[in-house]
Amino acid sequence: MSQPVKLVILITTLPGRGPEQVAAFERLAPLVRAEEGCLQYDMHQVAGEPERFVLIERWASQAALAAHDVTPHMIEADAASPAFRAGPAEVIALAADPLA
Repeated sequence: MSQPVKLVILITTLPGRGPEQVAAFERLAPLVRAEEGCLQYDMHQVAGEPERFVLIERWASQAALAAHDVTPHMIEADAASPAFRAGPAEVIALAADPLA
């Protein structure tokens, strides 16, 4: 059986472009959450920083994450994001189990 995958993704938008990131996420989230193997897909704004966001993803397996990465809606979202993002998102993969 495959291990779940946990990701924390750090996103920074160009100055004043945070609302575009929020709108893009609002369109994308229902599609991603409906994907097989998606356990969590939640974005939070960093308090007091309108251009910084943290996306938390949990997937049932690496295969589910790999399938997610090649869906038409993710390909489209990835192509559109450079218009409002300050640079590539930083993806942090977490160990499967918490330390304590």
